[in-house]
Amino acid sequence: MQRKIAFMGTPNFAVPILKCMYQNGYEVSAVYTQPPKKSNRGQKFEKSPVHLLAETLNLNVRTPNHFKENNLEYEYIKNLDLDLVIVVAYGQIIPKNFLSLSKNGFINIHASILPRWRGAAPIQRSIINQDKETGISIMKINEKLDQGDLSHIFKINIIENENAQSLSDRLSILASENISNVIDSIFDKEVNFKPQDHSKATYAKKIKKIEGLIDWNDNAENIIGKINGLYPYPGGYFLFKGERYKILKAEKSFSKENPGKVLTNDLEVSCGINSIKILEIQREGKKSQKINEFLLGSQIKKGTSLIDV
Repeated sequence: MQRKIAFMGTPNFAVPILKCMYQNGYEVSAVYTQPPKKSNRGQKFEKSPVHLLAETLNLNVRTPNHFKENNLEYEYIKNLDLDLVIVVAYGQIIPKNFLSLSKNGFINIHASILPRWRGAAPIQRSIINQDKETGISIMKINEKLDQGDLSHIFKINIIENENAQSLSDRLSILASENISNVIDSIFDKEVNFKPQDHSKATYAKKIKKIEGLIDWNDNAENIIGKINGLYPYPGGYFLFKGERYKILKAEKSFSKENPGKVLTNDLEVSCGINSIKILEIQREGKKSQKINEFLLGSQIKKGTSLIDV
């Protein structure tokens, strides 16, 4: 008997997982994703990556603005008579009354080793914090944020100097490679959901743009963690003569002078402890550049201070 599954997801992170489910023959009765949003320039509405994939696969797409007190969507899901709902970075809270509309519950794929890094930005926070490993947690959703019982955890090491985009891609592939076994184990009643150890919980709060501002008094490791953790958005940045310069890639070095001082002509900058060598940078309103290309027309020279400029 074919089982009915709904999928809820929005960003690129969720795309390989939905694609794998479809390719492995699961009946995806509906795909829920965030409504189309205006593009950066506001000229047209853009559909989410999951929305575009679902249309390509000819799957039924639903884009409600919210679920709270949404009787239309409640009745729609109820009438689907679902066996399972898979939720991957959907971006909306599922109200408690909806959670009973699937025979096997709503299962969330979360990009951390729960209970560590519950919340909105687990991938970014793991890199900013300089964690050595992370992973994918399979959790049954309840009414509390990322506090449901766990069935599976798949771990990977974080590569040295890895950024959030690279880690997100690897975690997405890890989840897609395991999603079929997870679904089958749930349907075959071979899975055991266990409570999390709530005493060990940490929270990955939503990223704010202002967090990207680099404090040159901080040590080099923390600054590189910020640059990598906030890549590609909002990015680690500094201000120079009123303009924002986003550092896209850097590596640790071991020189030391006053924090924020440019030590060499190839843009090595002193930090509170050690220094960083900037390898790729983007001036506000311009394209990203390798450091050699950037320096050809830059006013930032050896001896410049990047503090209070």
